[in-house]
Amino acid sequence: MVSVNNLSLYFGGQDIFKNISFMVNKGDKIGLTGKNGAGKSTLLKVLAKDLTPNNGNVSVPNGIVVGFLRQDLEFEDGRTVLEEAQTSFEFLNDVEIRMNEANKQLTERTDYESDAYLDIINEFNVLEERFRMAGGHDTAAEISQVLSGLGFSQYDFERQTTEFSGGWRMRIELAKILLMKPDLLLLDEPTNHLDIESIMWLERWLKSYSGAVVLVSHDRLFLDASTNRTIEVAFSKINDYKASYTKYLTLREDRVEKQIQAKKNQDKYIEETKILINKFRAKKNKASFAQSLIKKLDKLEIIQVEQEDVARMQFRFPPAPHSGKMSLEVKNASKSYGDLNVLDKINLEIVRGDKLAFVGKNGEGKSTLAKMIVKELDFTGEIQLGHQVKMGYYAQNQAEFLDENLTVLETIEQAATEDTAGRVRSILGSFLFSNDEVKKKVKVLSGGERARVALCKLLLEPYNLLVMDEPTNHLDITSKELLKKALNNYDGSLIVVSHDREFLQGLTQKVYEFKNQNIKEYVGDIDTFLSEKDLENFKELESSQKEQKKTKQNKSGDQLSYAVQKNQQKKVKKLQNRISKLEKQIEILDNSQKQIDADLAIPEKFSELSKKEGFFAEYENNQKKLQELEVEWGQAAEQLEAIK
Repeated sequence: MVSVNNLSLYFGGQDIFKNISFMVNKGDKIGLTGKNGAGKSTLLKVLAKDLTPNNGNVSVPNGIVVGFLRQDLEFEDGRTVLEEAQTSFEFLNDVEIRMNEANKQLTERTDYESDAYLDIINEFNVLEERFRMAGGHDTAAEISQVLSGLGFSQYDFERQTTEFSGGWRMRIELAKILLMKPDLLLLDEPTNHLDIESIMWLERWLKSYSGAVVLVSHDRLFLDASTNRTIEVAFSKINDYKASYTKYLTLREDRVEKQIQAKKNQDKYIEETKILINKFRAKKNKASFAQSLIKKLDKLEIIQVEQEDVARMQFRFPPAPHSGKMSLEVKNASKSYGDLNVLDKINLEIVRGDKLAFVGKNGEGKSTLAKMIVKELDFTGEIQLGHQVKMGYYAQNQAEFLDENLTVLETIEQAATEDTAGRVRSILGSFLFSNDEVKKKVKVLSGGERARVALCKLLLEPYNLLVMDEPTNHLDITSKELLKKALNNYDGSLIVVSHDREFLQGLTQKVYEFKNQNIKEYVGDIDTFLSEKDLENFKELESSQKEQKKTKQNKSGDQLSYAVQKNQQKKVKKLQNRISKLEKQIEILDNSQKQIDADLAIPEKFSELSKKEGFFAEYENNQKKLQELEVEWGQAAEQLEAIK
C-alpha cells in the first residue's frame, strides 16, 4: 500500500536514517520502537510527508488517505466538540464527487480492455469502499461512539473546544482522525493524554480497524494489544519483525546474541588484519599486499550491536531523610473552578513509606489534588505535611519548564546543591548523558530526553515524599523500567498519578480512584484495582458507570419507581444483547468479505472465483447485507444511548 524506498535523512551531518526500505500493507498494525532520540517520531513525519528525505522516497498511491496524530498540534477555535468532530467527514463530499466523476467515465468510455479503463475501475472501487467504511452521511452514531469512548460526555459535545485543556483537545484531534478512518493511521504517543479506560477503548477500536496503523508508544501493554508487527529503529537502520512487542523482544534477544558473536569474529579479523598490515607495510615486496588489506578494512562495514543501556543507566533515589510516622494528612480538602466542583471534602492519610497510585478518568481531579498537595493551587480544607517531611514534585509537563537555551550540563549544574555539585556528571551519566551529550542544548533534545533531564533534577536533593504526575510520559520502555525499579527501591513515601498500567503493576500498595468529586481506596496495586472494577470487560464498565450516574441523578431528583427502573433495565439488557449479536454478525461477514477481496487480488484466484456461477451476485448481496447490519447496529446504539 505505502512503500518506503532507500530512504535517507540527515540533520547537521548526522544520519537519522540511512537507506531504509519497508512496506506498509493493508491491515498492518506496526509499532515503532527504539530509544528516545532514535528517530521514531521523525519517521512518522516522513511517512506523513511533513518531512522530505534527503534521498529515496515514500510512495503513496493515489486515493490513499493518511491520518496523522502529531504531538504538536495547532488548534482552531470557534467550534463545539461536536462541530469539530463533524469536520472529519468533510472529505466525504470530495469522495462522492470523485466517485460520480469516475462512474461517469466508466459509462461514457468504451475502451474496456485498456489499462486506463481498469485504473478507473480500481479508483472507483477504492472510493466506494472509503465512502462505505466512513458510513456515508449517516455519521451521528459513530461520532457519539468515538467521542464517548475517548471520555467525552453528552454534555461535553456542545461545549466550546476552547473550554478544554491541551490534553483534552488532543483527544478531540484523535477522535477526528479515527472518524476519518484513513487508509493509513499514524499515531505519535496516542496514550499520553488518555486515562486507563480510554486507552482500553482505543485498543479495542484499533483491533477492529481494517486500515493500516503505524504508531509510536512507550506503553508495552498498549503495543501488545494493538500491534501485529514491530519495526525497531536503531543506528540509522530498521529491523522489521512480524510480531507484537513482547514476541519482538524474544526475537530481538536472539538477533543481538548473533550480532555479539559476529562482532567478536569481526573484531578478531580486524585485529589479525592489522597485524599483517604492520608486518608487511615496511617490506617493499609486500607493500602492495599491505595496501590491499588497508583498502579491505576501509570498505568493511563495522557491525554495531544494539544493546540496552541498562547496565549503564542504573540510578537510585537518595535515601529518604528521617521523618515522623505521618507523611501527609488531607482533611476535608475541596477545589472548585467557579461553579465547577472538582473535589469535595477529600480525606487522605499517608504513613511513612506508603506508596499510592491516583487513577481515574481525566478531569476527575488527580492532578488537581497533586497540585494542591504541593501548594500550587489554592483550596479549602487542610493539607499538612508530617514532621520533617521534605517533598519533591515532578509535574507531567515538567520538561516544558526547562530553559531551552541551556545545555544539559548547565541545566543540572544550576539545580545542583552544595552536596551534589561534585556528582553532577555521574548523575547525568546514570541518565545516559555523557561525553558530548551533556553539551547538547535542551532545545534539540527529544521529548524523552527532556523528560530524563527533568527526572535527573529530582536526584539532586534527598526527599522523603515524592509526588509524581505522569512521570512516564515520553519515556522509552527501558527508561520506564529503570524508573520503576528506582521507585520500588525508594524508601520514602510516594504518590504517583499515572495511566500506565504496566508501570503501576507491583509499584504501589494502594490505589485511589478519583470519581464524582471524591476518592475511593483499593488495597493493592493496579491489577487488584482493575480486577475489582472488572475492567476486563470494558463494555460492562461503561454500562455500570452510566447506570451509577443515572442512579445518582435519580437520588437527587424524583426517583423512578421500581417498576419503571426494572422495565428500563430490561430494555437496556435487550439492546445490549442485540448490539452484541450484531457486532458478531458484522465481524464474521466483514472478515469473510475481506478474505474474498484478498483472493480477488491474486490473478489465479480471481480467474477461479469469477467462473463460479452466481459468485459476483452473492458478493454484492453480502456487501449489501453488511451495510444493512451496520445501519441496524447504529440505530440500536442510538436507542441504547437515548435510554441511558
